Amino acid sequence: MTRFHRIEQAELLPYIGKWLAISAAVAVLAGSASAFFLFALDWATRWREAHRQAIWLLPLAGFAVGWVYHRLGKSVDRGNNLLLDEIHDPKKVVPLRMAPLVLGGTVVSHLFGASVGREGTAVQMGGALADQLTLLLRLKAEDRRILLMAGISAGFASVFGTPLAGALFGLEVLAIGRMRYDALFPCVVAAIVADQVGLAWGVHHTHYAVAQVVPVAFWSVAAVVVAGIVFGLAGLTFASATHRLGGLMKRWIAYPPLRPLVGGAVVATAVWALDGYRYIGLGIPTIVQAFQEPLAPWDWLGKLAFTVASLGSGFKGGEVTPLFYIGATLGNALAPLLHLPFPMLAALGFVAVFAGAANTPVATTVMAVELFGPDIGPLAAIACVASYLCSGHAGIYHAQRVGQSKHQAAGLPADLRLEEIAGYRKAERSRHAPE
Repeated sequence: MTRFHRIEQAELLPYIGKWLAISAAVAVLAGSASAFFLFALDWATRWREAHRQAIWLLPLAGFAVGWVYHRLGKSVDRGNNLLLDEIHDPKKVVPLRMAPLVLGGTVVSHLFGASVGREGTAVQMGGALADQLTLLLRLKAEDRRILLMAGISAGFASVFGTPLAGALFGLEVLAIGRMRYDALFPCVVAAIVADQVGLAWGVHHTHYAVAQVVPVAFWSVAAVVVAGIVFGLAGLTFASATHRLGGLMKRWIAYPPLRPLVGGAVVATAVWALDGYRYIGLGIPTIVQAFQEPLAPWDWLGKLAFTVASLGSGFKGGEVTPLFYIGATLGNALAPLLHLPFPMLAALGFVAVFAGAANTPVATTVMAVELFGPDIGPLAAIACVASYLCSGHAGIYHAQRVGQSKHQAAGLPADLRLEEIAGYRKAERSRHAPE
């Protein structure tokens, strides 16, 4: 028995050394790319805020982004879903062009006023850059899966400054109800080092202050469960509306570059008519404001509508920061109804809407602790899990698989893609229908 343990540990040392080196290389690539992206995004945001009339150029910017992707980016247009599919079913190395295309497309989208985020860009850059090591190091399919997961973790961690949440996100986002622990060490190393690389480049992340967290008690738990249910329904609404609009746009408009042109015209007109400048871009100032004072109770709905219109029509970027905005402002609006401090409920909404929309309750609970401190941990876990359950088997990543159903009544088979669930349920209803 002792001899077996000696052999096992001896075999483990090369494994640790191998993935320590590979994960560090992935982290340097992803962290540096995220730092450059965040600097470019800050510049684009400052320029747009100084030139508000540039919103009228959004349709042309959308057409330009759509045209470039139509001509050069068809192989990478599926973005995060391409990375998830390659992890589940490895076929070929992700083209390097994904990184510059999504970087340029996202910066242009922000420059002229689309309501998009930044997580998708960082994750795609991290995954695409990491996958280039596959050929260089002649990695096998199983190692390539781990490499892509490390790239996703590194991109997420470096763009938000949450290394532990980033590591868990790369493990948890692949399949509902199932995590792959064989990639735990590479994802943890890649996420932590990537975050440090970003900080070394001079990246500064936004800090959110939660002055008061109520004690864990029957009334506070009950109120947070209610809030979590609402957060989950908001995440479900966002994911479903975005996918449905995207499908309708593809059905109505055959030529891809025209879709963001039309979407850009709608967004620009709505911004002008409704004075909706607070609903475009990342919206970080409004998120910070949600932690400081009561806001208009419809702010979350405005951000949801503008983001669905932007992403659904084909603008490039991420979903997560808009989900932070939706969650924080929705929590701010719910606070007086549930008799909870609005900074605390804004913080819970910040992570819980994302938990429901992305089906990642563990990563978002850890994110709450990293961003807002350990005191909020128990209530954040309750809000994130309640949101995760109530968002159903849907999500912003339609290539995500069902590892294990959220509840027994769902009865979904393993490895079913989220976009296939509706068809599966329809087939099951037809099969059990009376003759």
